[in-house]
Amino acid sequence: MSLAYLSGFGNEFASEALPGALPVGRNSPQRCPYGLYAEQLSGTAFTAPRHANRRSWLYRIRPAAMHGAFGLLPEGRFHNAFGAGPVSPEQMRWNPLPLPEAPTDFLDGLYTMAGNGGPEAGTGIGIHVYAANRSMQGRYFYDADGELLIVPQQGRLRLRTEFGVLEVEPQEIALVPRGIRFMVELPDGVARGYVCENFGAALRLPDLGPIGSNGLANPRDFLAPVAAWEDVEGDFELVAKFQGRLWRAAIGHSPLDVVAWHGNHVPCKYDLRRFNTIGSISFDHPDPSIFLVLTSPSDTPGVGNMDFVIFPPRILAMEDTFRPPWFHRNVASEFMGLIHGAYDAKAEGFVPGGASLHNSFTGHGPDAETFEKASAADTSVPHYIRDTMAFMFESRFVLRPTAQAQAAAHRQRDYLACWAGLKKHFTKDTP
Repeated sequence: MSLAYLSGFGNEFASEALPGALPVGRNSPQRCPYGLYAEQLSGTAFTAPRHANRRSWLYRIRPAAMHGAFGLLPEGRFHNAFGAGPVSPEQMRWNPLPLPEAPTDFLDGLYTMAGNGGPEAGTGIGIHVYAANRSMQGRYFYDADGELLIVPQQGRLRLRTEFGVLEVEPQEIALVPRGIRFMVELPDGVARGYVCENFGAALRLPDLGPIGSNGLANPRDFLAPVAAWEDVEGDFELVAKFQGRLWRAAIGHSPLDVVAWHGNHVPCKYDLRRFNTIGSISFDHPDPSIFLVLTSPSDTPGVGNMDFVIFPPRILAMEDTFRPPWFHRNVASEFMGLIHGAYDAKAEGFVPGGASLHNSFTGHGPDAETFEKASAADTSVPHYIRDTMAFMFESRFVLRPTAQAQAAAHRQRDYLACWAGLKKHFTKDTP
């Protein structure tokens, strides 16, 4: 694999699977090497500022325009129908999406949980989970509506993309930009995880500000695939997500036939275990923005269309401080998942593969058991949080849970009970 970057870092990368497949000195020569076709894939407007411009040149066996007519597929469990009715401020939590019994690939295994905005507005996010037990066979997919941030929780994914192959395991993430065609294989036979579909500005690394030049996620740890091509003919299907719906077209060859490429509109992966965690070494908590991995900026400076935050292993050394995440209410809305281990703010009920939704200004925080334990802890010694990885998709907009998520059999309808045991400790005569 070669090093990649995310938008805003001014780099460009190239890869060729055959020597000399990349044209020298020009992007679209009259005749490309090896009889290839030159094709530009633009992820931003042509006139976007250089630092934000996203595009790649592909040198492929057949142009992407070669396929049959598209037909609309029936609406399934993967969609952008977030609804227009009232949104309850109630806290919500779900058990893991059950693994399927019938043969189900990654695309058929996607299940929409919540979202806001949409592809027409060019802002907002869709939040999905997936559970699958079969590799994609003879079908390829691309999302014209948004880039896909894929967070595996169980089972590895092999993403065969136009740019090459990415192998992604739990505690790693994959980022597939808008419009890139790919298929998903399951090396372990079954897989489950989370997907954030970003309709807004492309995800990028956040600025570090007073942190300085190092820390959080480092650009050099983002890896892109090397070029690899398929020259295969057959009766295949190309599935496109366009304006919130899925469309299908027949295609007589594999669209993963790119022999060489260069640019910066490129899929990549990142190992969350390489995140350089920042924290307090005196007292109190810095805000959880110190755990920010990637951000999709909005039109308001400092306010994300979507922020991807993780809660990795770390050392808590703050003295005379309530060390778990405190009780809080946020202007932003939070969808949280657990990839591995246990989450330090919940004693039970929040398990790997599960999820929770706390919308704007809805109160949440540690459950009763966690509060009592942390209130009596010895803060003169450090607390090592090990063997864990939780994450959060955070949005400036209210997250609208889908009808299927609200009615799901795996929803925990007794979630509110985790705070019912909090005791009244107030004594007006004792400071």
